[in-house]
Amino acid sequence: MKLGVNIDHVATLRQARGGDTPDPIVAAQSCIRLGCDSIVCHLREDRRHINDEDLRNLRKSVKSKLNLEMSCAQDIVNIALKVLPDQATLVPERREEITTEGGLDVIANQKTVKQVVERLGSAGIAVSLFIDPEQPQIEAAKRTGVECIELHTGRYANASNESEVKFQLQNLKTSTRFARSLTLNVFAGHGLNYENVTKIVEIDEIEELNIGHSIISRAVFIGLENAVQEMLALLGR
Repeated sequence: MKLGVNIDHVATLRQARGGDTPDPIVAAQSCIRLGCDSIVCHLREDRRHINDEDLRNLRKSVKSKLNLEMSCAQDIVNIALKVLPDQATLVPERREEITTEGGLDVIANQKTVKQVVERLGSAGIAVSLFIDPEQPQIEAAKRTGVECIELHTGRYANASNESEVKFQLQNLKTSTRFARSLTLNVFAGHGLNYENVTKIVEIDEIEELNIGHSIISRAVFIGLENAVQEMLALLGR
């Protein structure tokens, strides 16, 4: 299973002091050197961590896949069209949220999402939609013309008891298989860590996991190289 590392929280640490370190570009280069398959970053409208210069520098330095998480806001779409990441993952975004709180509501925003998918796709950018593991949302995603989706694993990660964990895990399995029946490639992520990721790895149809916070948090104690290698090992790499 492939691993995409989200480096947003390296930039969050940098922004805490307003300086130049730690540098998310250096972190990205380390992750790629260690065998990660892609680098993920989220250019938020408020630029709370990753900023425009970071994105430009990442595009210059990341020779493997650069996956830009982004909203459908016009100015962000225009930046993506200039920078040309390998992949754009459309996500919902609220200014007051700490982190992305759920999947993109493709059903309610299908016209806008489809227009953005078409604009990005015409520039050669692969587009994924970050959605909740729900059949109607998966069907709506397919109608936008994307070839891949990323299932939001937050409900599974935040489950408070074993019964709920089993329920959410089964839902992820069912949703993944349904998406594959529609010929959609499936990625997954959000809230995954060194304890709960093992059950997700068992879902063979998921091609790639995108993980950030838990890896960067682990790196505080054991270093980024060890943190990444531990996660790769859990993914069977």
